[in-house]
Amino acid sequence: MPSKMKQQFQWKKLGKLFDPKEYIGDTWMHEFAQSPSSLIMEDRIRVYFCSRPPKNKDGMYESYLSYIDLDKKNLNNIINICSHYPLELGKKGTFDEFGTNPVSVIQHDNEVRVYYAGWTRCESVPINGAIGVAISKDNGETFHRLGDGPVISYSPDEPFMMGSPRVRRFNNMWQLWYVSGERWLEVNNKPEPIYKIRMATSTDGINWKKHGKNLLENYLENECQACPDVFFRDNKYHMFYSYRDIQNYKKGNGGYRIGYAVSDDMFNWSRQDEAAGIFTSYNGWDSKMVNYPHIFSLDEDIYMLYQGNEIGRTVIGLAKITHPKNWK
Repeated sequence: MPSKMKQQFQWKKLGKLFDPKEYIGDTWMHEFAQSPSSLIMEDRIRVYFCSRPPKNKDGMYESYLSYIDLDKKNLNNIINICSHYPLELGKKGTFDEFGTNPVSVIQHDNEVRVYYAGWTRCESVPINGAIGVAISKDNGETFHRLGDGPVISYSPDEPFMMGSPRVRRFNNMWQLWYVSGERWLEVNNKPEPIYKIRMATSTDGINWKKHGKNLLENYLENECQACPDVFFRDNKYHMFYSYRDIQNYKKGNGGYRIGYAVSDDMFNWSRQDEAAGIFTSYNGWDSKMVNYPHIFSLDEDIYMLYQGNEIGRTVIGLAKITHPKNWK
């Protein structure tokens, strides 16, 4: 069990930001608003996420990078919606031929980078994944891959299911938190993956050194961990992330929750889920699930983007810290 902590973050939910099903304009987006990640721009906050057109002729989904722009003076006001694919899917046979999801964006000098999990379809299990990077030279409007392959892929100790990248820069180094699959289990006659949070470090954001260990202890017997977002404040590293059971997670009581961990050095973490302070609502779009958190700051305020029920099938939401008791 996680260690006990007397203090807790307090969040005010500011409501949903965007539901592609409610948008009445001309758009390729049909449903899903997953894995939000922010880019702070001069006059707006650009929120990248992953969305899906209608199923293809084979009855399969594909997932694409997308974005909305928020008014910096009123974050609930959407001032622009992406009308195109900022990043096309990969070529036939590549690791990202069928989808990009989740994603994480970061500004670096005069370019914007997006780190993403690419989907490839399999025969014995539904999908596998690896982590790629693409770069934008036009302020995040369009992205182009460095090449057709991933920057983090399978290895002898991480044999499958690489994903959930979240990138930051600390101490003049690139830090990437991601998940690595441990094994597949049969659940109700379907293969389900178990995956855990790990990290890698780089001097250039392209060539990565994996640290080769799970960062968090298990809370549930068959637990999946995803989308860890880390930031630094008051001499501590703070991680918000998602965790769920392997069963009944899409619509049942095993769905994703948001957890919290703290560290002095980014490598050794104390898991304290009860301190996360953001929970499911009594009803509505985030009543069954809260997940895939992303933290950003604006004018000294700290916000969380997150997704709701059915792993973000509909809505991106926004919350704001109102009383961070365990910060100075």
